[in-house]
Amino acid sequence: MEVEAVDEGEVLEILVAEGTEGVKVNTVIAKLAGEDGAKATATKPASQPAAADKGLVSAEQPGSDGGGTSEGGKPVHDVVSTQAKTSSGDRVFSSPLARRLAQQAGLDLGTLKGTGPHGRVVKRDVEAAARGGARPQIASAPATSAASSEPRKAQSLAQMGIADGSYNLIPLDGMRKAIARRLTDSFRDVPHFPLTIDCEIDALLAARARVNAMLEPRGIKVSVNDFVIKAVAMALKAVPEANASYSPEGIAMHHHADIAMAVAIEGGLITPIIRKAETKSLAEIATESKDLAKRARERKLKPEEFQGGTFSVSNLGMFGIKSFASIINEPQGAIMSVGAGEQRPVVRNGQLAIATVMTVTLTCDHRVVDGAAGAKFLQAFKPLIEDPVTMLA
Repeated sequence: MEVEAVDEGEVLEILVAEGTEGVKVNTVIAKLAGEDGAKATATKPASQPAAADKGLVSAEQPGSDGGGTSEGGKPVHDVVSTQAKTSSGDRVFSSPLARRLAQQAGLDLGTLKGTGPHGRVVKRDVEAAARGGARPQIASAPATSAASSEPRKAQSLAQMGIADGSYNLIPLDGMRKAIARRLTDSFRDVPHFPLTIDCEIDALLAARARVNAMLEPRGIKVSVNDFVIKAVAMALKAVPEANASYSPEGIAMHHHADIAMAVAIEGGLITPIIRKAETKSLAEIATESKDLAKRARERKLKPEEFQGGTFSVSNLGMFGIKSFASIINEPQGAIMSVGAGEQRPVVRNGQLAIATVMTVTLTCDHRVVDGAAGAKFLQAFKPLIEDPVTMLA
């Protein structure tokens, strides 16, 4: 997530190196000097959180703000101004970068609605106004200033033939932006292809009923998706070339099957991971997947619980979807899409019969998983899912 500094000044010291992962919110990442060269320090009132210091660039959450001190005891917000004046003389809180961009674009900051901490005008506000075709204008009244950004956002939709007032515009949050960026990059840059097979799952459903009856005293309930995760993990160990990732340095052949399972949450999608799934029993997978899904929906997952993984499983069977093909979750080499189990006519020994059939589609990154490797993986997966006793052997 890109965080725009709301104060300007010379960078005196970088405290957290570029590329460092897992930096906690409110961790001080750099120190700045004000425009007059006064050095900002970590000295702060005991009542203020670490990220509240001006002159200290922090890994902030939206809305955090406050004041700090310089070496001479002078408040840093007096050393570094975060205010600009509109053409009408009103003060507007804005970041230094936003002021510079607005000046270059010929925009009046007073006409922009700030989305930064405490209503500050930041980079994204100026860029949105510039994309919307805004022109310099004087804010004649506060009401005009507050509402002026919405029509500019709507202009691009109007140009696409969508009538003004026929929709509600929901701003993109960080999660939706990240999903859009990652999946666009994957769909555009990864040469992918689908492989589809049908699996008969009557034996699986019968085995699931028996397993759940045995596990009921322990309060554990195994789902069809838990069987799928277990079968995928075992198939990946049988066909290791499908458990791989492409990188410019080479192809990474993973030692374990770390299965990421797609979980829909409010406002987006997240993929918590069952680590070393090939080593775990169905009961362990069921317990772990239920816990991960619950905490994912509560947004309580740790980064290491959803970052990484060697293979993904996306199941829309509970929504009645018969078949679909998912977009690869880079840098993983493949993703399996699981449809609903439904009764269909099948041919056995030249005779028609009825079976519960589930369609699965494997989407492969052709740079690392060739057609033959993907086919071998499905050949290993199909007997495991159709005769789940083999998973317990």
